[in-house]
Amino acid sequence: MPKPAQPGLLRLLREDVSCVFQRDPAARSRFEVLTTYPGVHAILMQRVAHRLWKFGLRYPARLLSWFARFVTNIDIHPGATIGRRFFIDHGAGVVIGETAEIGDDVTLYHGVTLGGTTWNKGKRHPTLGDGVVVGAGAKILGAITLGAQVRVGANSVVVKDVPAHRTVVGIPAKVVLRTEEAGSDNIYGINLDHHLIPDPVGRAIACLMERIEVLEGQLRKQGEPVDGQCRTCEADDLCGTEVARVIRKE
Repeated sequence: MPKPAQPGLLRLLREDVSCVFQRDPAARSRFEVLTTYPGVHAILMQRVAHRLWKFGLRYPARLLSWFARFVTNIDIHPGATIGRRFFIDHGAGVVIGETAEIGDDVTLYHGVTLGGTTWNKGKRHPTLGDGVVVGAGAKILGAITLGAQVRVGANSVVVKDVPAHRTVVGIPAKVVLRTEEAGSDNIYGINLDHHLIPDPVGRAIACLMERIEVLEGQLRKQGEPVDGQCRTCEADDLCGTEVARVIRKE
């Protein structure tokens, strides 16, 4: 079913300001949000620039977009389509391309890029479903789709579609768990607690180290000498068994 028509500009702007209090515990008053939050400044100006863009006033739209980038250090193309209650936390270094499409209740942190991977003029930027949260420094590249409620870990690079209700981390990003497995949202509606996200690379290294320990034990039983020092890193104590133990503790 197609989504209902967007509400009026003033209502969108009010919702953009109000949603800050649900997602940023540091927010204290509407006046403070309106005067000191660069993410709010950027989305307010983008809403106006997007209307100009849709009316065919491309140069004024780009000029307003340039001014917004100059003031906020957030670069949002006026052609980008952005849903309701959009929040950019901190905001520095965020880039959103022309053909990006963003659903309702989406949250981006600083350093996020919704970028393209082609010079063709068609659809070349990502589509984010409702309720997506993108961690600091993450890059989402190409005409891919992230389903509703997807969580992207900090500094991840997403280059493929992600089904709804998944958490992805890494370069390139891999699904590590379903969103519902991460537990319920906290009081601010966000559940991107990075210390709770599984580490598949660390787990794989731990498995390899344990296997090496088993193989070394078999060599010792056969009377073969095993050099305790790693010739690559020249470490006596942090190879083999100890590395696996350190990774398991973390």
